[in-house]
Parts: sequence; structure tokens; C-alpha cells
Amino acid sequence: MAKNKTVPTDESVTQFIEQIPDQQKRVDSYKLIEIMEEITAQPATLWGPSIIGFGSYHYKYASGHEGDAPLVGFSPRKPAISLYLYTCDDEQKYDLEQLGKYKMSKSCIYVKRLSDIDEAVLRKIVEDGVAAVKKKYS
Repeated sequence: MAKNKTVPTDESVTQFIEQIPDQQKRVDSYKLIEIMEEITAQPATLWGPSIIGFGSYHYKYASGHEGDAPLVGFSPRKPAISLYLYTCDDEQKYDLEQLGKYKMSKSCIYVKRLSDIDEAVLRKIVEDGVAAVKKKYS
């Protein structure tokens, strides 16, 4: 079975952020760290080469694939900041309607900058997502 590439590392989160050329992405990254550390009560950890994660949980799928993942996280990528949040509940779908300007894929929310979204709604989505992951995988 393939081994997960996205695992916690000992690399410095601060050094990673300081290498981001876009100053606004650096500012937004530090704000996201503040929000996610406050909600999870877990320190920021670099997962793989580019994901900043908080806490962790162990998952196992029916296929037998299993691994560890951060409870929540983000990656300040060039085109947008990728937010890795659990957003599968109906209430969270309502919250997403209130979030602001973003794009979404199956497991990611993409925002150009934090000023495009409502911070209070983001906090609620993060809180609800963390609670849902803990309930589902504990």
C-alpha cells in the first residue's frame, strides 16, 4: 500500500511562511495560524512541504487505506490560499453561503485573501469542522 506523503514534519512553519513572496499571503497566513491555533488549541505544524496543519486524527476507509491528517489546515499557494476544512454537514453548507468570495472543490476552500471572506463565519466553519472530525474519527 502506498505511503502517505503528507505527514507532520519538524520544519519551521515561520521559515516556510517567510519564504512566501506575496506579503499579503504572509499576513493572511499568520492570521489563519492565530485563528486555527485558538480553535484547535494545537500548534501549527508543517505537514509535507506546504500544508500548515493543526492537531491530527487517524482515518481508515472501507478500502483499507488509512493514515493521519490534520484536523484543519491551510496552504498558502500562489493562486489562492487552500483551506482544508471538513464541510460536509448541512449546517456548514449554510455557513458556506455566508462566507464570502471563495471557490470550492471536494475537500478544499480556495480564497484569494482573507479580506474576501467573513472571519466570524470562517471561525464557525473551523469550529464545526473540528467537532465533526473528532466525532466521526474518535
